[in-house]
Amino acid sequence: MKELVFATNNAHKVAEIAARLDGAFHILTLREMECEEELPEEQETLEGNALQKAQYIWDAYGRNCFADDTGLEIPALNGEPGVYSARYAGPEKNSEANMNKVLSKLNNISDRTARFRTSIALIIEGKARFFEGEVQGHILTDRQGGAGFGYDPIFQPVGASRSFAEMSTEEKNALSHRGKAVDQLVAYLKNLPR
Repeated sequence: MKELVFATNNAHKVAEIAARLDGAFHILTLREMECEEELPEEQETLEGNALQKAQYIWDAYGRNCFADDTGLEIPALNGEPGVYSARYAGPEKNSEANMNKVLSKLNNISDRTARFRTSIALIIEGKARFFEGEVQGHILTDRQGGAGFGYDPIFQPVGASRSFAEMSTEEKNALSHRGKAVDQLVAYLKNLPR
């Protein structure tokens, strides 16, 4: 079984992908490979950040790896928060403050369309590939639901009558940007020669 590093310490994300790979790869977190440093995220795009994190692991440890970055993009706010989604209201990465800032900026704006986008960068033997997923939707005027994380309580996908935070994990994954990008990654990995 091949090893693959996922440049995260989010156990939930790792378990989700490991389960879908049916044992084809052993997925390691940063903590499991004893990488304690904060990975750089200094790029102006989601793709750039995902690649920078994956490249860091490849360059420093020589391990096949992948990393992801996700952003909420709101056309009426010139694409904000975008690559700064996690720290939109400050470096503390506070979801409540981030949602408050979005709701405040959209207060008197009728165009509330938005999209979530995820980019995954995979590096195998030094070669990079990208996988993308996106979901269109709009920003609600108030929080709805208590599940999920980040901007989930204020984002409602197109065709749904509930916010991401009102859906089960399975329902959200079936629609979500991250789920779509992960589907592509998993399909690619399963087709690699053993």
